[in-house]
Amino acid sequence: MNPSSLSPVGESVTRIDALEKVTGEAQFADDIQFGPGLLYGRVARSPHPHAQIKGIDVGEALALPGVKAVVTGDDAGGKIGLYLKDRYTFCRDRVRYVGDPVAGVVAASEEIAEQACKLIRVEYEVLEPVLDPLRGAEPDAPVLHPDLGEYEVANFIFPRPGTNISNHFKIRKGDVDAAWPQCDVVVERAFRVPHVQHVPIEPHVAVAQVDRSGQITLWTSSQSPFAQRNLIAESLGISQSQVRVISPYVGGGFGSKAGVSMEALAVVMAQKVPGRPVKMRLTREEEFFCAFVRQGLVAKTQAGATKDGKLLAMKTEYYWDAGAYTEYGVNITRASGYSSTGPYEIPNVWADSYCVYTNHPVGGPMRGFGMPEIHWGIEQIMDLVAEELNMDKVEFRKKNCVREGSIIVTGSKMHPTGLLECIDKAAQAIDWGKDEPASAPHKRRGKGLAIMWKAPAMPPNPGSSAWVRFNEDATLTVGIGGQEIGQGTFTVAAQMAAAVLGVPFEWVRISAPLDTRYSPYEWQTVASRLTWSMGNAIVAAAQDTRRQILELAAEHWGENIDDLDIKDGVVVSYQSEESLPLKDMVVYGLPKPNDQGWRGGPIIGHGKFMPTYVTGLDPETGQGPRSVVHYTTGCQAVDLEVDTETGQITVLRVAAAYDVGKAINPDQVRAQIEGGVVQGLSTALFESIRFGEDGAPQNPSFVDYRIATVVDMPLKIIPLIVEVPQDDGPWGARGVGEHSMVPTAPAIANAVAAALGVRILDMPLTAEKVFLALEEKGERS
Repeated sequence: MNPSSLSPVGESVTRIDALEKVTGEAQFADDIQFGPGLLYGRVARSPHPHAQIKGIDVGEALALPGVKAVVTGDDAGGKIGLYLKDRYTFCRDRVRYVGDPVAGVVAASEEIAEQACKLIRVEYEVLEPVLDPLRGAEPDAPVLHPDLGEYEVANFIFPRPGTNISNHFKIRKGDVDAAWPQCDVVVERAFRVPHVQHVPIEPHVAVAQVDRSGQITLWTSSQSPFAQRNLIAESLGISQSQVRVISPYVGGGFGSKAGVSMEALAVVMAQKVPGRPVKMRLTREEEFFCAFVRQGLVAKTQAGATKDGKLLAMKTEYYWDAGAYTEYGVNITRASGYSSTGPYEIPNVWADSYCVYTNHPVGGPMRGFGMPEIHWGIEQIMDLVAEELNMDKVEFRKKNCVREGSIIVTGSKMHPTGLLECIDKAAQAIDWGKDEPASAPHKRRGKGLAIMWKAPAMPPNPGSSAWVRFNEDATLTVGIGGQEIGQGTFTVAAQMAAAVLGVPFEWVRISAPLDTRYSPYEWQTVASRLTWSMGNAIVAAAQDTRRQILELAAEHWGENIDDLDIKDGVVVSYQSEESLPLKDMVVYGLPKPNDQGWRGGPIIGHGKFMPTYVTGLDPETGQGPRSVVHYTTGCQAVDLEVDTETGQITVLRVAAAYDVGKAINPDQVRAQIEGGVVQGLSTALFESIRFGEDGAPQNPSFVDYRIATVVDMPLKIIPLIVEVPQDDGPWGARGVGEHSMVPTAPAIANAVAAALGVRILDMPLTAEKVFLALEEKGERS
């Protein structure tokens, strides 16, 4: 098969049209009918950031008319968690953040359930909270998880029992101490990144039902139906075969709907009312602090270079404000450690990445998985080093960035990458080096850029699988376990299957909604891995299907299979010039001569993929042969203006160039780049969850939590595609869903510094913060 001859690959298909073509069904949630037996669940939550539970009285709540059941931690099974099992579904002896679920009420309506929650009496003994990761890492800090040493944990996560550090990832490459005296320039700074919320327009919602035999069905808005099935089953001590998860399209996720956050609450409540479905929905206020939040970070970074601009050494300490439970956050800590240099080749590196328990909301995955946070500091440090050297910042990055064969931070070699081309394209697109006037006397104009890398952060063995099944008319259905969350997964899946099979794209349907009983296994829809990992499984399934078809035709014609092909849904022979349409033959088979029977039968293809080459890292040095499957690299360049009278930042142009390996659908790649730029801009300029001294969130609403809207968007976004093929990707493709959010904030910060001569180290760059920085500098005109 010659992939370049298969036209659907590289062909742009709009997502709206494609979804109509590949699904063939309306939004699943609109069709579901739970009937008059539907009950509603609400949760009584902790008002304290840290306290012992001394007693719970649910009598008044149970007596309220319309209440069907009340659940507490005693009903909730064992601990749950992806990489570290450190939390109960409902709290038992202790609460660890404002909003921690203490009890659940099942009632005939949400209003009754909410009223009953207020009648639950909980006796607390308030304990000293930990509200800062630096404090949490201190030896005398209150220990939030005294039983940390007994928790079940993945073998690549390294907790420190007796402390609040649930993972300590180390990098020791070269000799940092010996390198500092050789540096002509050394720059050291500390950076802070606040907690932010994913704010999907669709909040978290789940409906759970437990039948009389104990079989659990969970309908949920999820990026991880198979992971949810596994984690919930393990926490309840039952077989995965007893849990079925059905997940329709997701109305926004960005990582917040990966793993398990609130879904297990609905399951535990449903167990109390067998046969009745129970609906649990987070309010918008709860969405801000009762689901995953992006972790906060304190980063202390030091970098040194020689006078000719060559980086020699880097030392970093990351203190992750991972919240009350870190079952997902521990792997963010790990990923930040093995990416701690950014996309630079530095011979001497020392890094410590600490995942710190605090009494803040639960930290979890968000678009970029720790990379936007660490690049905020990395890329500002690089600008500062270049300034000390009086060196052009583009040239400095080109001199030091990784390229094929570079020895990266973990000691392995870098695969082929188009990062240099990304830097050149992005810089050229905003006219780097050209001074351009601001639009008014009270405004200042500046340009900045940042480069990035990101690997799929996952265990070494996350699997993907797929199947292909034909209908009589030769249309086909592709079964996948990856979720459609707006990124165009279903479209790309259909394109890949059509390309391998030689059929029109319009003939392909994707089996939806995802259903763990019928869909093929997929680890999770996270880590920008589906085009690469699930894509490989789809290609394998389509190749299996194609082989069966060609073997059938070769036997029927008595020809060599190597002389056959499939074009536009027709099997053709390049030798005899025979042809056969796929219609009917792919289900009914083909007749033997002289009415002597039939050969063939319904054709179903299967495929799977799992990387087999990712190795472990030394726990003391972080060194190893291959720590990740690959890195996607890129560069963003920003041109902006700052109003010195108000501090307001207006982004004029953003050029964003990414090496995607191969753009299976260029329009969707550009859309992902644009979306990531805007989301990155939003966190750079506006977003921050503010906490009071009592640990309670102060701005859990869109009134007080500012996100970017259409009026804040860059006046121009220039998406640029670079293609250096990935050796193990389908057609050389690798993911790009998260990456365009990673360098946006530091690129803006660098442009602001260029415009004003003021560098702000704590995100976000609000107008107030910029205004006050100018006031302090004594320059506002």
